[in-house]
Amino acid sequence: MLVNRILKHEKKSLAYQILYRALKKIQQKTETNPLSVLRQAIRGVTPDIAVKARRVGGSTHQVPISIGSTQGKVLAIRWLLGASQKRPGRNMAFQCCSKLVYAAKGSGNAIRKKEETHRMAEANRALSHFH
Repeated sequence: MLVNRILKHEKKSLAYQILYRALKKIQQKTETNPLSVLRQAIRGVTPDIAVKARRVGGSTHQVPISIGSTQGKVLAIRWLLGASQKRPGRNMAFQCCSKLVYAAKGSGNAIRKKEETHRMAEANRALSHFH
């Protein structure tokens, strides 16, 4: 899933290279198993609930909905890679590595995005009956 999200212009081998370089950098930086760091980062960023725009009588409401584990993982990967791509300079492998390490520690843009989503869902909890 991660490789297919990195993919640009159907260059899958390049996406694999980026991922492997990022994992190698994580290994050098943290001196732990990079796959466990990756798993921890994705688990930390995965949201439990999301908000969905619903039109009810002419006005649009942000309705909180619970999401399954697969959809949660999809969102987590999207947010992690989005945070990596936002940072200017350096190569994608380096950015990916630093964002994954931050997310595994429980900080960074992707974690902030998850908390923001949870806050929005909490604020609009009264509208959950529109679900």
